[in-house]
Amino acid sequence: MRAVVTVIGKDTVGILANISSACAKHQNNILEVTQSVMQDLFVMIMLIDISKSNIPFTEFSDEMSALGTEMGLSISAMHEDIFNSMHRI
Repeated sequence: MRAVVTVIGKDTVGILANISSACAKHQNNILEVTQSVMQDLFVMIMLIDISKSNIPFTEFSDEMSALGTEMGLSISAMHEDIFNSMHRI
């Protein structure tokens, strides 16, 4: 099972470190990362393996959202099945 994590906000030090630490804390392995900084706007998309997660995905998603609020970012975690359903033609 995989999930897509998106991050958008003002570029600051430690964004990747904080998010990857939160993933590691719950045994979620980061498979791929793409990130860009456009002027002062930070944008990142991560594909993570959640098959060995030690918490339910809904709880992880809520934690990511709360971390975003704490850091002044928009962080969203979406299960791969939902992501695929939304983007199926």
